[in-house]
Amino acid sequence: MNDHFEKELKTSDFDFHLPEHLIAQEPTEKRGDSRLLVLDRLTGKCTHDFLGNIPEYIPRNALVVMNNSRVRKARIFGTSETGGIVEFLLIGPDGDPGVPEGFRWKALVSKAKKQRIGKNYTFPQGITGQIIGQYPEGVRLLAFNEPVDDKYLDIHGHIPLPPYIQRADSSLDSDRYQTVYNETTGSVAAPTAGLHFTQELLDKMDNMGIERAMVTLHVGLGTFLPVRAEVVQEHRMHEEVYSISPEAASQINNALAQKRPILAIGTTSVRTLESAYTPETGQVASGSSSTSIFIYPGYEFRVVSTLFTNFHTPQSTLLMLVSAFAGRDKILDAYNQAIQQEYRFFSYGDGMLIL
Repeated sequence: MNDHFEKELKTSDFDFHLPEHLIAQEPTEKRGDSRLLVLDRLTGKCTHDFLGNIPEYIPRNALVVMNNSRVRKARIFGTSETGGIVEFLLIGPDGDPGVPEGFRWKALVSKAKKQRIGKNYTFPQGITGQIIGQYPEGVRLLAFNEPVDDKYLDIHGHIPLPPYIQRADSSLDSDRYQTVYNETTGSVAAPTAGLHFTQELLDKMDNMGIERAMVTLHVGLGTFLPVRAEVVQEHRMHEEVYSISPEAASQINNALAQKRPILAIGTTSVRTLESAYTPETGQVASGSSSTSIFIYPGYEFRVVSTLFTNFHTPQSTLLMLVSAFAGRDKILDAYNQAIQQEYRFFSYGDGMLIL
């Protein structure tokens, strides 16, 4: 996608210093009670406001696109043969069509060097599992003696909070680390820009005549992995599964044909829309597919014209994506202003609207 852009970018070009106390460890007391930074990407001007006022900045003829993926309670704990507690993050099924669903999962595992092929574990409800395979990035293939499905995980699993939230998950996270419009389970991390939206805010947008469309992208392993390449272009994204219904595709394609603004809620919505776009037709395709699209400065956006997102971690692919959308210097300047104004950062943090 970015082959036309020849300038070599360094991962270190997307670094910034963030005081640790600005990393939000808890959600706001009430959903939606967040601050809003509005960035004009043409001028670089920043306006400071509150999230509840975001409809005032959205053009009435805009199409707002949201990701309705639901976070799976994918973190489970097993007891090893020696009695140690081992944490597994179930990334997704291994995809082998010959194996019944739920029996084999790809997983990240704690104390990874010790968790080798052949090791056995006991999980809640007497289910046992064995590591039967190993992949790059510390991923293991875990085989269970009984199916581990979402019903089991809803009872025995834990919300997979990101590593910069340095506490155990609580019952509050089961609600607040999900969007109010979630529908389809499959993500190992929340599409966090959507966490700000309450039903009241959605109703307000509806009453203002702002159209909404839903897409699905299940957030995968890439969310948890840092960019290790020194040169940005050498990084490779992990594939994530997405789907767009015929109805949503029709909404999006009508907006494109009418040259109406398309506002993506979150980087996952951006990646879905840009991945589904077909240059030959000038439209997005409906259906299910997978994407490893990597958006960094130099990328030409085909679908998205406005973006609402959270504040992202230094040197991350997400920061590179918003830098592609608004310009690296403007983004880093906006981040600097947000730090000075003591905005809350990352998953449970405040929001940014880029016009």
